[in-house]
Amino acid sequence: MNPQQNKKVVDEKVWAQLLKQAQAARTRAYCPYSHYPVGAAALVDDGRVVTGCNVENAGYGVTLCAECGLVSNLVNTGGGRLVAFVCVGGEAGAVCAPCGRCRQLLFEHGGPKLAMRMPIGDTTMAHVLPDAFGPGDLAGANQAAAGAADEPKTRVLHDVPAQTQEPASDGPGAAGNTRV
Repeated sequence: MNPQQNKKVVDEKVWAQLLKQAQAARTRAYCPYSHYPVGAAALVDDGRVVTGCNVENAGYGVTLCAECGLVSNLVNTGGGRLVAFVCVGGEAGAVCAPCGRCRQLLFEHGGPKLAMRMPIGDTTMAHVLPDAFGPGDLAGANQAAAGAADEPKTRVLHDVPAQTQEPASDGPGAAGNTRV
């Protein structure tokens, strides 16, 4: 058992809000081929909640997972660091695990300490994607050897100031930008 599973990084009230936001994003998924809608939500270090949904394409290789939309939403609304993440999928909207590609995307913007709600319970990105490849590897520092627990080596900084305004409405243009 992962020792991080016993450590409460995010309380149940926050997880409940993230699940609600992920469920809402799931209803906006475009999935005419798989018929498997996925929604994702994450808490950002400044209190924002960002969301994403899967967007399929007839050329399957260019399909975007919900996590891709979430990370795009994060960067487009001011960047920051992901603190907690959950995704839900299928008609029932059950908690599901991100694919390998999406785990890599999430690691880039959340690092090894990112709290993850998975089908088997709460854990961290370090457990979900052990020995991850990240920006520190490109700079010549292997994160495992350098002590990934010390983290900020993987922090991605953006020059755009953080969004401080709440969306004007719950309309289509406002999806995915709320605060906890």
